[in-house]
Amino acid sequence: MEKLKTIIVTGANSGLGLLCSKNIARSSSDFQIILACRDLKKAEQAKEEIIKETGNHNIIPMELNLSSLKSVREFAESVIEKQFSLYGIVCNAGVSSSNNDTLTEEGFDTIFGVNHLAHFLLVNTLLPQMNEDGKIAVVSSDMHNPPQGITWPGVEILAHPTEDFKENKYCLSKLCNLYFTYELARKLEHEKSHITINAFNPGLMTDTNFFQGRGTFSADFLESVADRIGSSEQSGKALSEMMTDSRYDQLTARFIDRGNDVPSSELSHDLKNAKELWDASVEYTKS
Repeated sequence: MEKLKTIIVTGANSGLGLLCSKNIARSSSDFQIILACRDLKKAEQAKEEIIKETGNHNIIPMELNLSSLKSVREFAESVIEKQFSLYGIVCNAGVSSSNNDTLTEEGFDTIFGVNHLAHFLLVNTLLPQMNEDGKIAVVSSDMHNPPQGITWPGVEILAHPTEDFKENKYCLSKLCNLYFTYELARKLEHEKSHITINAFNPGLMTDTNFFQGRGTFSADFLESVADRIGSSEQSGKALSEMMTDSRYDQLTARFIDRGNDVPSSELSHDLKNAKELWDASVEYTKS
C-alpha cells in the first residue's frame, strides 16, 4: 500500500495556516497533514474542525514552538522517526512587529528567529527526508518591499538587534524569507534535485488575528496599500494550491502573489545578501 503524501503546515491552528490545511485536506484523501503548532490543544481543536469540514481523517497535530530551536529539532526528529512520506512543507507561521522587544529561547530576536531562522532549520533538517518531487512553500509578504523602502542592515543586527533598532524588523524578516527561498532553490538546482521551493505573498489579511483586525491601521495607511489587501479565504486557497496544483510541479524560485507569479523586489535578488544570510543562519543553527 502506497504511503500517504504528508504535508507539514506550521501555524496551522488558525488564520492562513488553518485555511490552507483545510483546502489541502479537501483536495484529496491521499494527503496527510501535520498541523505543526505551538499550542497542541489548539492543534487538536483544529484537527476536529478540519475533519468535520473536509471528511479527511489524515490529520496529525504535533507540537512545534518556533521560538525554540530545541523544539524545532525535537519536532524534526519525531517526523524522521515516524518515517512519513514527506511531500511538502508550508512555512506559514510567523509573528508581527508586536514582538519587537522579545527574544527567542536561544536569545535571537523573536521576529527574525520565528519568521526566518526556525523555518531555515526545519527545512534543512527535513530536506533529506523529502520525496524527490517534494514542494516547499515559504510565506513571505509584499512588505519585504514596503512603500517607504528599506535597506539591508546585515544579518547580525537582525539576529541580535541593538535597543534602537526596531524599524522595519518585520519587513526585513520577510525579505529574509525570499533570500532563503532563492538561495535554497539555487542549491537544489546545483544538486540536480527535483524538490521545488517558492515564496508566497498572502497580501495584507486584515480579516485574521495576525494583525488584530483592520482597526490596527489608519484609513490613510489602508488607502496607500489598497492593492496589497487580501482575504484569508483567497490566500488560503492559493497557498494550498502550491502543494496540490500540478502547475507548481516544476516551478521553483518564484514569488507567488495570491496565485500569480510576479517579480519580487530588486533587493530580494541580491546574491551577496542571500549568501550572508545563509552562512550566518548555518552558524546560528549549527546545521
